[in-house]
Amino acid sequence: MLSRFLNHLGKFLVMLRSMFTKPENMKMYWKELMHQCSEIGIGSLPIVIIISLFLGAVTTVQTAYQLVSPLVPQATIAQIVRDSVILELSPTVVCIVLAGVVGSKIASELGNMRTTEQIDALEIMGINTRSYLIMPKILGALIVVPFLVIISAVLAIWGGRTAGAMSGILPPEIFDNGLRQNLNIFNINFALYKAYTFAFIISSIPAYYGYHVQGGALEIGRASTTSVVVSCIMILFADYILAAIFL
Repeated sequence: MLSRFLNHLGKFLVMLRSMFTKPENMKMYWKELMHQCSEIGIGSLPIVIIISLFLGAVTTVQTAYQLVSPLVPQATIAQIVRDSVILELSPTVVCIVLAGVVGSKIASELGNMRTTEQIDALEIMGINTRSYLIMPKILGALIVVPFLVIISAVLAIWGGRTAGAMSGILPPEIFDNGLRQNLNIFNINFALYKAYTFAFIISSIPAYYGYHVQGGALEIGRASTTSVVVSCIMILFADYILAAIFL
C-alpha cells in the first residue's frame, strides 16, 4: 500500500515538474487557457448558483431553529450564517461539487485522448503534452475557482437573507445589521487560501489520473471515479490542515 502511494506520488510530482517548459506556440497555449477558464468557470456557474442559494437558505433556517433562547439577539443568526458560509460552506462544499463536475470531465477528457493515441500523436509532433494539456487546466482552475467561491459566498448570504425574510424568521433589517457586526476580514482571506488550494487539487489530481490511463473505456470510467474520490478526500484533508495552521 505504501509503495503504491509513493509510486503515484512520484509520478504526480514528475508530471508537475515536466509542465514547466517554454511553450512551443504562446498563442496556442493562451487560446487553450482561455478555453479552460470558460469550461471550468462559466460551465460550472449554474450548479454553483443553485447550490449556494440553498446552502444559505438552509443554514439560516437551521441556525434560527437552534437559537431559540430569548437571551440570544436575532442578529446573531446573521453573523453565524455569514461566518459559516465564508469559512466553510462556500469554499469546501462548492469545491467538493466542482471536484465531481470539473474533475470527472478533466479525467475523462485526458483519458479519452490517451486511449485514442491523440497524446502520442502530439508528442510525435514535438509538443510537450503535459505543458499543453495539463498546465492550462490547472492555471484555469486557479484563476476561476476563487471567483466561483466569492460568487458562492455572496449568493449564499443573499439566499439566507431571502429565506429568513420569506419564512418570517428574521426581518431583512436585522439580518443586515448582523452581517455588519464583528466582521473579521481574515475570514475572507482564509476562504481564498482554501479556494486556491482546492482549485489546484480538483484540477491536478484528475489530470494525473486521466493522463496516465492505460486500457479502454472501462479504465477511463475507473480513472474518472478514482480521481473524484481522491480529490474529495484531499480537499477534506487540506481543509483540516489549513484550519489547523491559520485558525
